[in-house]
Amino acid sequence: MQDQAHANRLSVDPEPTGTTAATLRRCRTGRGLGAGRVMNRRIRQLAAVMIGLYVLLFAALNYWQVGRTEELATEPGNTRALIRQFDTPRGPIVTADGVVTAMSVQAMGDSDVKYDRIYPTGDLFAHITGYYTFGLGATQLEQSKSDVLTGDTFTQQVRAIENILGRNNDNSGSLHLTLRNDMQEVAKFLLGPREGSIVLMEIDTGAVISMWSYPSFDPNQVADPDYATAFDYLTGLQADERDPLLANAYQQRYMPGSTFKVLTTGAGLDADVITLDSYWEPVSEWVPPQTTDPIQNYGGTVCGGDLTEVFRRSCNIPFAQTAIDLGPDRFQEYIARWGVGETIPIDLPRAASSTIGDFTDIDQNLPLLAMRGFGQNEDQMVPIHMAMVAATVANDGAMMAPFVVDAELDHNGRVIDSTQPDVWKRPISRETADILSDLMVEVAVNGTASCCIGLDNGISVAAKTGTAQLNGPDEPERSHAWIIAFAPVDKPKYAVAVMLKGTDAEISAGTGGRLAGPIAKAMLDEMFKIDPPEPAAPASTTPETGSP
Repeated sequence: MQDQAHANRLSVDPEPTGTTAATLRRCRTGRGLGAGRVMNRRIRQLAAVMIGLYVLLFAALNYWQVGRTEELATEPGNTRALIRQFDTPRGPIVTADGVVTAMSVQAMGDSDVKYDRIYPTGDLFAHITGYYTFGLGATQLEQSKSDVLTGDTFTQQVRAIENILGRNNDNSGSLHLTLRNDMQEVAKFLLGPREGSIVLMEIDTGAVISMWSYPSFDPNQVADPDYATAFDYLTGLQADERDPLLANAYQQRYMPGSTFKVLTTGAGLDADVITLDSYWEPVSEWVPPQTTDPIQNYGGTVCGGDLTEVFRRSCNIPFAQTAIDLGPDRFQEYIARWGVGETIPIDLPRAASSTIGDFTDIDQNLPLLAMRGFGQNEDQMVPIHMAMVAATVANDGAMMAPFVVDAELDHNGRVIDSTQPDVWKRPISRETADILSDLMVEVAVNGTASCCIGLDNGISVAAKTGTAQLNGPDEPERSHAWIIAFAPVDKPKYAVAVMLKGTDAEISAGTGGRLAGPIAKAMLDEMFKIDPPEPAAPASTTPETGSP
């Protein structure tokens, strides 16, 4: 019985004793609940601190690894990123006729990197490819298209998965140019040691076939693995007053002389200020408003007649008067339609823009406006822009954006991107383009270019010459000699611009034609040997309806 009673007492929870009892008593009185809340609060505080630290760490990592990646990569002391770039292959740059102009090769000797960048064509494409160096940076396509050449575009990164699975670690891409090596060599030969530029381009696409500027430079010497040698060479180029690091063709601008009369004529025709029937009295000089100092025709010759005649002979006075008749506002408006004042939209870095100068208070300086009408005073045109002007006339008034990169390819030759022709401006109407085309044909056949622009095999050509006088009244005669042209006239394919800088030619109304004309002719003749024009369709012999 006692055992049973003892068992019954054990089956009910007896009052605990000791530490356990004290804890239970605190819980029953609420003291334990308060301590639990304190503990939970401390845990929440700790969690908040941990989350804050995580957010701070995440922000710091993004700041350094994303926000300042480029800055850190270009720090002079940070060679690790540079070495990493030169430890992986970099793709080639290739011309339209298959010549490699830039490539990576295994570094020789005791080198810090695995690959060196070389330029097999030397100075021929220096202003197009630029250079890519270990210590002196990168320029031109080597800079602007670096992500393609190294395989860092999104498309290449996605396709890199295939390479990884195939154990191919080379993810580099390549650039295929519109320029031809053979035509670039022709341009270099024709220009020789004379400062200037030559641009040859497709009329209906804007693709640049040749773009040579002299002086040029050798990118191999800038990319020399010996830093001291490379630095000395680059320093010498930077100190050269001729600016060989800048391409005359698209990074410099020059007074255009009478080639600018194409723009003034287009403006006058579209604004209905002049027509083909307009007539100017033959004179040797004319005094514009607000001055007693007369404007003369080139060489002081007597010049006048209808539009065809004054354009053929390149009289100055009729175009000065046209600019005055347009007035400052309309002159600016219609010239701006040609893209003057805007950066040339070529796919190369640091392109220049053409300009007609400051027009502040020009209404109080109308003689300056008159001179700008025939390509003097503050008119400055980029040579490739003048090639675009000729192409616009040939292309029914549509000005195409120029480009040098035809396609970007991945390591397996698949297209990443290709350039599509794009109309940049429509500065003149189709009717005005037709009139200008006829006027330029007259220049080539009977005018200032007739001495030197006639093409082989009877291919028709249209042209406009220019001689921009640079000297003051007491200085030796110096001028820029220009010509722009396109051919064939009936089915235009190619436009060319030639600019010879600061020539010391004797005074002649045909200076642009005599000096620049033969170069333009040779460029077009050589291009048509490679790509002959389609033969003209034979005249129909079918009698017209109603003919006897």
